[in-house]
Amino acid sequence: MSNEANTCREYVEPKLETAGWGRRADSPPFYTEQYYFTDGRIRPKNRRKPRGERKYADYLLCYTRDFPLAVVEAKRARKSPDEGLEQAKDYAQILGVKFAYSTNGTGIVEYDFTTGLQSEVMDSFPSPGDLWQRLKDSEELGDDVAGKLLTPFSLTNQRVPRYYQRIAINRAVEGILKGDKRLLLTMATGTGKTSVAFQICWKLSNMGWNRTGEVRPPRILFLADRNVLVDDPILKDFNAFSEDKIHKIQGTANKSREIYFAIYQAIAKDKNRPGLYKEYSPGFFDLIIVDECHRGSSREESNWREILEYFQPAYQLGLTATPLRDDNVDTYKYFGNPLYIYSLKQGIEDGFLAPYRVHRISTKSDRDGWRPSAEDVERYGREIPNEYFLTGDFERRLVRKVRTWAIARHITDFLKKTDRFAKTIVFCVDEDHVKEMRKALNNLNNDITKDNPNYVCRITSDAGKVGKAHLFEFMDKQKQTHVIAVTSKLLTTGVDVPTCKNIVLARVIRSMTDFKQIIGRGTRVCEEYGKTSFTILDYTKSTVLFDDPEFDDEPDEIENEEIDDQAQIFDVPENGSEAEPLDEEDEEGEEPSGFRGIPEDEDELPRKLFVDTGHDEIVGEVVYELDANTNRLVPSRLIDHTKEQVRTLYRSTLEIQQRWADPTQRNEIIDRLAERNIDFDELKAATNQPDADPFDLLCHIAFGAPVLTCRQRAEQLRRQKPDFFEQYGAEAREILETLLDKYAEDGIGQLKIPGAFKVNKEFGKYGNVSKIAQHFGGTDQLREAVKQLQILLYTA
Repeated sequence: MSNEANTCREYVEPKLETAGWGRRADSPPFYTEQYYFTDGRIRPKNRRKPRGERKYADYLLCYTRDFPLAVVEAKRARKSPDEGLEQAKDYAQILGVKFAYSTNGTGIVEYDFTTGLQSEVMDSFPSPGDLWQRLKDSEELGDDVAGKLLTPFSLTNQRVPRYYQRIAINRAVEGILKGDKRLLLTMATGTGKTSVAFQICWKLSNMGWNRTGEVRPPRILFLADRNVLVDDPILKDFNAFSEDKIHKIQGTANKSREIYFAIYQAIAKDKNRPGLYKEYSPGFFDLIIVDECHRGSSREESNWREILEYFQPAYQLGLTATPLRDDNVDTYKYFGNPLYIYSLKQGIEDGFLAPYRVHRISTKSDRDGWRPSAEDVERYGREIPNEYFLTGDFERRLVRKVRTWAIARHITDFLKKTDRFAKTIVFCVDEDHVKEMRKALNNLNNDITKDNPNYVCRITSDAGKVGKAHLFEFMDKQKQTHVIAVTSKLLTTGVDVPTCKNIVLARVIRSMTDFKQIIGRGTRVCEEYGKTSFTILDYTKSTVLFDDPEFDDEPDEIENEEIDDQAQIFDVPENGSEAEPLDEEDEEGEEPSGFRGIPEDEDELPRKLFVDTGHDEIVGEVVYELDANTNRLVPSRLIDHTKEQVRTLYRSTLEIQQRWADPTQRNEIIDRLAERNIDFDELKAATNQPDADPFDLLCHIAFGAPVLTCRQRAEQLRRQKPDFFEQYGAEAREILETLLDKYAEDGIGQLKIPGAFKVNKEFGKYGNVSKIAQHFGGTDQLREAVKQLQILLYTA
């Protein structure tokens, strides 16, 4: 009976080649066999299999290297030809191609997304030219536009665009070639928006496109609101362009380049300048790419909007990480509905973004509210209103130093329990809060800061050049000098810190747009530095936004009748007091704190009240895990959760025992539990059973069985099954006894071979693994002996 591999080799590939699809990528059209397009969801609790299964299509049919047209799913010869069609359709939609095929090697069934029709069984695949023509007709692409669309990507930086990046690039280029003047791409933070922007620029430049049809390369402006958002692309993705083509606009209006970069603040008008942007004619740029375009560029009241309207003749492409919400509706009104959306949820599912865990923590002040007593004195002698101050009031209306220090102490304790050199960003309310938090964290970690004064660093616009220097040191993956970055708004968007493992929320966030941007600081994956997931420490209950259906559900689209509506963005305090518009941001995007320092007289007293006495402490902490099935946060009541999951999977202690005794089936149990966020080290800590055998711990939690330690199990085996050891020669018996001793000391992991022989020096006297195996009569006999040891360990 033929399996799928034989079907592919013997039947499918000859049919593809007969239809004109070649095997070689350097000679298109061609096909790619087993095209993997995801990395597999990251599973932090599963140490043996840290990633889920990767998705792949049996075949991807490509018209050129960078332009696929179809997917093919192959099934065994005994299956019907359409057996794999649903899977093929699913993959085709994910990959953004218009044709899906299913085959059993003999018959072929096609689904054409351009017509919505499924074919009858066919004998052969269509040719590359046939599919390309059908696609051009459905998209109404003329030969000139279609030919330019096939312009290849740049692989100068050795980065082959991922499937979703390819879709975004090609859709944007197609939209521009077809004359769409306002375009939008919505892609989650960490998914490579800047790389997409670069490839769009590369393709347009290499095809010689410009909006006027002249014989010249296009003039493109990359516009953002922070220096780091333009400096980083210049140094990284866009370095594939020669230096003489690139110019950052700051101070003078150079007009002899092709790729321009600028921040709004450097070219906008202010009270001292008429606006540097006006030194360029309205039609000078062919394309303007607006990075992080949700951050005010399209607000009607913003002078940034004036820049976009001044360059109205240019094509304008917005890049954002936030789908349509109430607080960014103006962005979508200006740019229109997105050409493509790639969400945080999809990025985590595909394994390109890191999953997260949430610790929701309360101080006594936040849980109960704080009300002044008769003994409480305000720093400047002012009367403190006799009312309850709530989370939204702290650091805005009332500053309690003891609350800041309680939070800093908890952050420090968390890092001590996990990793003190894990990159951590702490988001505070304003500059005053940043300074106090930095001081508290610095002093609570003085065992490190006495030798490394930059371990805790302040990164705000007020920190000036020093703060900017700290930022670049903090972003450096290899450096462990700058570990805890304390900020308010400067790090909310655009800053690439792939190794960031902790996001700390010490200020209230109620804007969904801001929230998604802040969470995005931790979503990047950096496996070479051990970053595959991240933790959110929330001291303000801001993570309730995860529960909002708007967080990562399918977004709405702008309706035509909304075009004339007005939109305001408000920062709503938690205590429900009157909302205030967001403060105007300065050059680096930092929100001004307004009142700082010690006032010289009463007229200059700050609006905030300061209470420096009293006590505060952490009084509650709930941990939430990201459920792999629902992608929702669920409380991590570990013991109850473990009991529920184990009893769902297994009917009794005996069933677990029968499976656990076999090493292969034991690994399956461990994997299944890890997928359900059950980690044995955490179970031991939660039950205060550090020496328990994992099997006994599971059976105890789920079915009330007694708990044995690893040492007790080892002694029980020796006592009840001495004949097992006596059947071997002296050296082999000694090796098995040593293995059992290592299990008694360090657990079941010590019974893995050959690893146990390589890492434990006690086995060195027996020689290498091959010589150890000789004492048992060979490798197979050694493996069987260790397997029997494990079976008896759990059945004796």
